[in-house]
Amino acid sequence: MLQSLTFDPTTGHLCCALGTFDPTDSTWRTEATGSVAGAPISVIDAARMVLRQTSVAPPVGVIGPRSACPDQLRTAECLGRRLAEIGFSQISGGKGGVMEAAARGAAQSHGLTIGILPDNHWSGANPHIRVPIATGLGSARNAIIARAAFALVAVGGELGTLSEIVLGLHFGRLVVTLCDSPFVEGAVIADDVEDAVARVCARFLAIDEIPSSRNAATPDDGER
Repeated sequence: MLQSLTFDPTTGHLCCALGTFDPTDSTWRTEATGSVAGAPISVIDAARMVLRQTSVAPPVGVIGPRSACPDQLRTAECLGRRLAEIGFSQISGGKGGVMEAAARGAAQSHGLTIGILPDNHWSGANPHIRVPIATGLGSARNAIIARAAFALVAVGGELGTLSEIVLGLHFGRLVVTLCDSPFVEGAVIADDVEDAVARVCARFLAIDEIPSSRNAATPDDGER
């Protein structure tokens, strides 16, 4: 495991054994001291603090079936809400089922939702998509989702979701699965939504493992 992530309130820098995190290009400056000033924070709160310093919302792909069961819909909505709370945007197929539930969760936290539609017209998007992109490509639009997202989270899934999982792995993306999604070697099976979100945050922070501070208490930064 890595040393604990720490946030130095005097400099606004995120630090760990790798050095100091540079949010402009999501890399660690190894020439920096890697100061451990400040209290340890979780990888989720570290990502949130970094994103508050930037003007961008990196896209996370949320994929899953239109014909989703109630548990998958609840999980997708919770996932969408948590990702938006941290500061990520969400990219999906823009239709119903898991896609709509995740977009609804994101909308509850004022997150940006992008729909890569298979249709010829943007009006086919679910009502929670803020940026509907009509591709007219049918299921071939799955490749755009897998390529555009820096990480993918699958909630359940059938053949369409399976194709996105495989494409994501092919493009070198982190792929996390929930709710008995199709198993593909290379994908990570998450314990629950919080585990999935932590893994997405670790990938955003260019960390290969979830640090030991994953469950650390959140410092009071006056914005919660």
